[in-house]
Amino acid sequence: MKVIRVTTPGTLVIDEDPIPVIEASDDVLIQVKAAGICGSDISIYRGTSPVATYPRVIGHEFAGIVTEVGSDVSDLAAGDHVTVNPVCNCGTCRVCKKGRGNVCANLQVIGVHRDGGYREYVKVPRKNVFKISADMPWEKAAIIEPYTVAAQVTSRGGVEEGDIVLVCGSGQIAPTILQVCNILGAKCIMTDLVEDRLTRAKEFGAWETICTKGMSTDEIVAKVKDLTDGIGADVAIDAACVGVTLEQAAKAVRSAGVVVTMGFHDKQAQITEFNITSRELDIRGSRLNNNKFPQVIEWVNAGKLEPTKIVTDTFHFTDIEKALTKLKDDPENTMKVILTF
Repeated sequence: MKVIRVTTPGTLVIDEDPIPVIEASDDVLIQVKAAGICGSDISIYRGTSPVATYPRVIGHEFAGIVTEVGSDVSDLAAGDHVTVNPVCNCGTCRVCKKGRGNVCANLQVIGVHRDGGYREYVKVPRKNVFKISADMPWEKAAIIEPYTVAAQVTSRGGVEEGDIVLVCGSGQIAPTILQVCNILGAKCIMTDLVEDRLTRAKEFGAWETICTKGMSTDEIVAKVKDLTDGIGADVAIDAACVGVTLEQAAKAVRSAGVVVTMGFHDKQAQITEFNITSRELDIRGSRLNNNKFPQVIEWVNAGKLEPTKIVTDTFHFTDIEKALTKLKDDPENTMKVILTF
């Protein structure tokens, strides 16, 4: 079978590997049909990921058809259509026992720490596999995972009906957050440096948008306050993750508000203890997803979410270099790129 492997940062090859063999009793072998390209896949390729190891078959957003199962798997069979949760946890550490398996002390992520879905066949544990309708398009099934990330970040933010949510940055993940906020009955203020992204955010249901190009943090905060009767957003989500956006989020949220950050950027943000303590802010991280696949699949089945709305380009997986070039050269007009198998 063919696999897309990053051998070292900046070096990507299409290799030939043997098809995985069922070994463990809970193994599920899947023929991959479609996969999404995420910003973290690109960071592994570029060598900017702080957590990836090499060489690595990348890809953590994917779906396909079950071809074989281990002896203890009785609820899946060959021919079933499935999508895969890339989060692998031990289930026994203190963190897992606290119900926070997405930040397990022994966490491994498929496509990051374990070989991922950019290959024709992949073997994963049964607990990571979720059955989907046989009539769900593969492009839709492949990108359920980003919506679980959005469900996680809104959960960490405690987003509720009637909330005003500030989303800093309107890049790849932001439209999924916006759509989940809409389902929850919250209103989103979306920010970005690029007007075209904000136009798209409006099309996706943003309540208000702010083009931050040329604006200082104080000006951005003032604009958010203008839109919220001087109070500030109930929840602020840093979806751009470039340091200054975390500062913007912390200053634009109301007293007793929640700030959620998603990134791994190591640039220090200018956030003071006074700003946090005097207004009793909650600052929270959000990583991957914590058992959000059933909820997102339910939303998709009910027609509340349409994942393919974020798909802008589709390539055969052997054209991975063309797909990466498109993302690099045309970021303003490119949201989700799908690889087909």
